[in-house]
Amino acid sequence: MKTAVITDSTAYISEEIRSNYHIHMVPLSVIFGEETYREEVDMTADQYFEKIKEAKNLPTTSQPAIGEFVELFEQLKRDQFDAAIVITLSSGISGTYQGALTAGSMVEDFDVHVFDSEISCMVQGFYAIEGAEMVQLNKHPDEIIARFEEMKLSMRAYFMVDDLSHLQRGGRLNAAQAIIGSLLQVKPVLHFESKKIVPFEKIRTRKRALKRITELLDEDAKENVPMKAVVIHSNRENEAKEIQRELEQEYPHIEWSLSYFGAVIGTHLGEGAIGIGWYKK
Repeated sequence: MKTAVITDSTAYISEEIRSNYHIHMVPLSVIFGEETYREEVDMTADQYFEKIKEAKNLPTTSQPAIGEFVELFEQLKRDQFDAAIVITLSSGISGTYQGALTAGSMVEDFDVHVFDSEISCMVQGFYAIEGAEMVQLNKHPDEIIARFEEMKLSMRAYFMVDDLSHLQRGGRLNAAQAIIGSLLQVKPVLHFESKKIVPFEKIRTRKRALKRITELLDEDAKENVPMKAVVIHSNRENEAKEIQRELEQEYPHIEWSLSYFGAVIGTHLGEGAIGIGWYKK
């Protein structure tokens, strides 16, 4: 059975890794006024953070059109693929999951499995990479989805933001939470719960928030089982690299990587956000 692995752009998997693993990507878009840019295609994360400095208003974001998924499924079918596994960002913050499901029902004689990662960014990307590795081993889509469900049990991601107004204006955090946080200069530790972004703990300083995230990592890491983890940043590459270096020394049994919040997720989190995600291998 010939199976394709697809994810959306918010997994922020580099073009090199996507190419090596034959992972297909469907982009979400960021909209500045009348201009629409497909992230990771028309606009890189660096270009986005440059453009946002000049923008008068916060841009909006848009999920892929159903037709984009249909077109990709039809092309894969012409290329003799029998099935596709689609890993999307959380259905609680985007309609991408539902769009992929709808598109899958519109293509005949092609087996589409859509998996809601219930998360986003490179933590979502972990599923796509693992799925691609399993495809190379000729695993059946049902086996791959079963593995995803197993991974989900230990998949964790916590992040902190510098400016709550982005989450509030984007509708991902209610106004009361944002106002209280801003007044107290709180740097909340956030996570995904029931598919949505919610505060995990309210912490007063950036340094303490990052320390709390590493404490949460330690709770799983101290079991000393093989793990994969990622440090994710919003236009703070040097800071993220330093965090990664420190964590690599402290947790040598963890396979570490570095990633970023791109245009779409960056619109909701703002510049300066830092996150750490992990799961048990």
